[in-house]
Amino acid sequence: MDFSQIVWFLIIGVVAGWLAGQIFRGGGFGLWGDMAVGVVGALVGGFVFGLLGITAYGMIGALVTSTVGALLFLWVLRLFSKPRATASK
Repeated sequence: MDFSQIVWFLIIGVVAGWLAGQIFRGGGFGLWGDMAVGVVGALVGGFVFGLLGITAYGMIGALVTSTVGALLFLWVLRLFSKPRATASK
């Protein structure tokens, strides 16, 4: 992977993480959080799409794959995370 591919991978990761945050939380996770969620989402999405025999091409395909993977990643995290107690007034 050359430098420009890495930059595009990170940009798509930020956008995919932000989109997943908007869908799941109603807001993003910040630049670094969005990037982390998006990059993990790209790996998860690529794996799942590969298992299903789905091939995505181009920048839009990479964004869709990463966003779907990020949504799956966040969903699994929510399954295993404990609910937070809210402070009562």
